[in-house]
Amino acid sequence: MSKENKINNGVMLNAYPDSIGSNLSDTITMLKMPEFKDVFSLFYVLPTFFNSDLDRGFSVIDYNINKDLVSEDDLKALEDLDIQLKFDIVLNHLSVASPQFKDLLKYGNQSKYKDFFINWNTFWEGNGIMGDDGVIVPKEEFLNKLFMRKSGLPILKVPFPDGTEKPYWNTFYQKVNADKSFLGQMDVNAKSELVWDFYEETLEKVSGFGGKILRLDAFAYLHKEIGQSNFFNKPGTWEYLEKIKQIAQKNDLTLLPEIHAEYGLHLHDEVANEGYYIYDFFLPGLTIHTIETGNCKALITWAKEIVNKGYKTVNMLGCHDGIPVLDLKGKEVDGVYNKGLLLDDEIENIMSKIMERGGRVKNLYGPSGKKISYYQVNATFFSALGEDEQKLLLARAIQMFMPGIPQVWYLDIFAGKNDYEAADKGGSAGHKEINRTTLAIHDIEAGIKSNIVQRQLKLLRLRNTSKAFSGTIRINETSDKTIDIKWINQNEVAHLMANLKTYTFTINYSVAGASRILSF
Repeated sequence: MSKENKINNGVMLNAYPDSIGSNLSDTITMLKMPEFKDVFSLFYVLPTFFNSDLDRGFSVIDYNINKDLVSEDDLKALEDLDIQLKFDIVLNHLSVASPQFKDLLKYGNQSKYKDFFINWNTFWEGNGIMGDDGVIVPKEEFLNKLFMRKSGLPILKVPFPDGTEKPYWNTFYQKVNADKSFLGQMDVNAKSELVWDFYEETLEKVSGFGGKILRLDAFAYLHKEIGQSNFFNKPGTWEYLEKIKQIAQKNDLTLLPEIHAEYGLHLHDEVANEGYYIYDFFLPGLTIHTIETGNCKALITWAKEIVNKGYKTVNMLGCHDGIPVLDLKGKEVDGVYNKGLLLDDEIENIMSKIMERGGRVKNLYGPSGKKISYYQVNATFFSALGEDEQKLLLARAIQMFMPGIPQVWYLDIFAGKNDYEAADKGGSAGHKEINRTTLAIHDIEAGIKSNIVQRQLKLLRLRNTSKAFSGTIRINETSDKTIDIKWINQNEVAHLMANLKTYTFTINYSVAGASRILSF
C-alpha cells in the first residue's frame, strides 16, 4: 500500500491548539463528547502547536512542542481517538527568534548560520543600485518581475555586533517596535545545506509527534533566482519539492503543497500531475457564488475537472486564513489568456457581497507599492453567507459531497460570526482575526444544543462514516438551479439533491443495506 493510501478519507477538523478553551486538551474534551462521536478522523493542528511568535504560529521559532498549549498526553489521547494529524512546515521562513537567526545576529559573519538566511544586498549585488538607505534596489527589469506579498521591498533591516544594519529578505510579516526591538519571518536560503539538514530534522520530528500529513506552507516562495518572479520559479521549485518529497517518504509523511495562484496559471494542475495532494482553494468562492446566484454551473464544472483529472484534494469552506478570490481568476500565460473558474465581475460580486456583510480585504502589491490584485476576503463563512443558517447547511452539504477530504474550520461548526473587535485589535494582520474567535467549553456545550450545530454534525458524521464516499462519484446532469451528486460503493449509497432556489436539500443514503433519508 502506498503512503498516500494510509491517509483516512474521513472529515478533518481544523483549529489552533487553543481555539477551544485554553489548550489542546480542551479540544480533546470536545472531541470526546458524545455529540462528536464518529465526526472526525483527521485533525489539522495549526502551528502554534510549535514554538512561534508572529502571524499566529506561522513564524516558527523551532519545531518543538509548545508546552503552554500541548502535552505528550494530548498526542496520546488523539492517537487513542484514532485521529490522524496534519501539521505545517513553513518552508520559506523562520522567526528572528529562531536559534539560527539569533546565532547570526550574535556572531555576524562568524556565525555558523551566516548563509542560512538571505542577505538582500548580497543576493542582488551587481544587479541593482545601492540606495541612500543602504539597500540595493534591483534593476527595473528584475524588480518588475518580483511577486510581492506586501508594499515596498521585502526586507527587514537588522542590527549586527559591529553596529551596522543589514537588510535581510522578509517576504511576509514583520513588526518593528518603537524601542527598535523587532519580530519577523526571515526567508531561508535553500542553497545552504544547513537548511536541508534542518528540514531533515524537522520532518523526522513532526512524524514523531504522530503527523501523517505535512502541509508545505509558502513553499512556492522558497526558490529564489535573479530574473524570476520568485514565486514558483521553474525548474527550481520542482527540484526543491522533489528533495522534500524524498525526506517525507523516509518519515511516512504525505505532502500537501500550499499554493495560492490564479486558476488560469494552472499550477494546481501541474502539482496534481506530479502525484501530490492539492488544496481545493476554489471551493469556498465557488460555493458562495453558487448559493448567492442560485446557479451551480461553475461549481459543477470544477467538480467534474477534479474527477476527470483524478486530482487528490483537501477542500474547505472557512479556514484560519481568508476566503480565496485570487484563485478563481484567469491569467495570461505566454500571451494567451486562460479563463478562470469565474469571470472577473462574478468574483467582484462575491467580494462586494462579503464586504457588505462586514468582511475585510487582503491585497497583493506590485514593486512600486501599488495594489495589483485582491488576494482574499476575511470573514467567517457564516457571516459571508449573510448569517443565514439554511445557506450554511447547504454549503456544508455541498462540501461533504465534493470529491476530496473535507477540512472543517472549528468556528464554522458553531456558526461563528465576524469578530470585529479582534480584527481591529490585530494590527497589520488583524483582518485574519475576524475568523479566529476562541470558544470556551461552555460555548461548545451551549452550541451543541442548537439546530445549526446538530444538523452540521449529522452531515459531518455521514461523510466521515459512510463507505459510499470511498467509492465512485456520479455528478448527474440537471438544470443549473439544482445539484444532484451521488456516491456509490457496492451497496453503500449517498445521494445529495439540492434546490438552489430554496436552499433546501435531501440526502438519501444507505447503512448496511437499509435506506435512510435526511431532509434539510
